[in-house]
Amino acid sequence: MKKDYKIAVIGGSAGSFNLVRRILESLPATFPLPVVLCLHRRRDFRNGFVESLNPGSSLKVVEPLDKDPIKKGYVYLAPSNYHLIVETGDTISLSTGEEENYSRPSIDLTFESAVEAYGEKMIAILLSGANSDGAKGIACTKRKGGLTIVQSPEDAPFDTMPREALKLFSPDRIMSCDEIISFLKSLK
Repeated sequence: MKKDYKIAVIGGSAGSFNLVRRILESLPATFPLPVVLCLHRRRDFRNGFVESLNPGSSLKVVEPLDKDPIKKGYVYLAPSNYHLIVETGDTISLSTGEEENYSRPSIDLTFESAVEAYGEKMIAILLSGANSDGAKGIACTKRKGGLTIVQSPEDAPFDTMPREALKLFSPDRIMSCDEIISFLKSLK
């Protein structure tokens, strides 16, 4: 039975930037869901991500401001050194709260807030990374009915993050980057 998904949330760290670029380059302008990206980066690395992702993407990549609305046709990238929280009512909140798993933005917080807002209408995708941030958040997403996809550790440039998630739960799907792209392109 096909669900009427409302949002796709992607988390990643070391080794995930080029994967995200590939994913965004593959999505058509008619992609039916807004996309939220929570990617780890250095705190002082404030520029370059949006500028690197926008040219190849048919969707508009932005770093949102606090209380920005979430709309189809956009990719919302968590700003450097801010937690990105998805709120009920299709808005984004930014926070400089304490680091989680030595990270701000925290993938766990983004996944957990998004599933609170969207429940079973959410798709959560966890990509390559060199720490455990995101593992608890995607496991929470599964418990609350969201669709969970973990990149295959064998396909990930850094397999720690996917392996940490797989220690906690069994996701709905374990996929290579190419399979994730095919899945997302199949959404209508």
